[in-house]
Amino acid sequence: MTTLDDSELVFDKDGVRLTVEDAVATVTLTNPAKRNAQSPALWRALTEAGRSLPGSVRVVVLRGEGKSFSAGLDRQAFTPEGFDGEPSFLDLARGSDEDLDAVIAEYQEAFTWWRRSDLVSIAAVQGHAIGAGFQLALACDLRVVAEDVQFAMRETSLGLVPDLTGTHPLVSLVGYARALEICATGRFVHAEEAERIGLANLSVPADELDAAVRDLSAALIAAPRDAVTETKALLQGISGRSYEEQRTAERAAQARRLRDLAGLGD
Repeated sequence: MTTLDDSELVFDKDGVRLTVEDAVATVTLTNPAKRNAQSPALWRALTEAGRSLPGSVRVVVLRGEGKSFSAGLDRQAFTPEGFDGEPSFLDLARGSDEDLDAVIAEYQEAFTWWRRSDLVSIAAVQGHAIGAGFQLALACDLRVVAEDVQFAMRETSLGLVPDLTGTHPLVSLVGYARALEICATGRFVHAEEAERIGLANLSVPADELDAAVRDLSAALIAAPRDAVTETKALLQGISGRSYEEQRTAERAAQARRLRDLAGLGD
């Protein structure tokens, strides 16, 4: 895994550190004492990380310091006092529908940029990935997990719903019925099951997690960037296209690649 000794520090604040080494950026959650619990300030820092990536970056690795990837939302959000300088969730609930919708949309921005077509994002997940932590792992394109991983969507147990963009990728990965069961029960999904049902691309011993992610990053960078970008866009668009429409999209993408390779691109 990229370390501060061999990478450039872009910023480090509000529980998020962004470093860049050549074509690989690493976004690290840096509050292991609280199991990388999430807050609005952390979400704004994650959004800033996406906006701060140099154009040379092709792969973004998301990881959490300590024993847990992220144990989810900091429960302080539900107290009357909330976080310093932030409205509590209880205060937000008293606002208008329009204001509440706008605030949640802002929070969601921290979870959306990981699927940009010009990047491939990898979540390196160990220990707890609960609620918002589970949804943050789901925000990435790929997930490599340690054998001690514990995924859980606990929002329903709090009387809430998953609202940080996790429902779409979860259904896409495991199907509607299993996604409903995972969300409604809030049960743990461990490494073996996560790999078997498609939540995880790879499961490895905890002490091999960094090396596995490093190897995967290198393999992704080995292919020409434009080909990977076009392929990712093709795959992302499948759910909105018929078979014939996908064939058309494939032809158009291949025509662009052939022209570029022949030096005839724009």
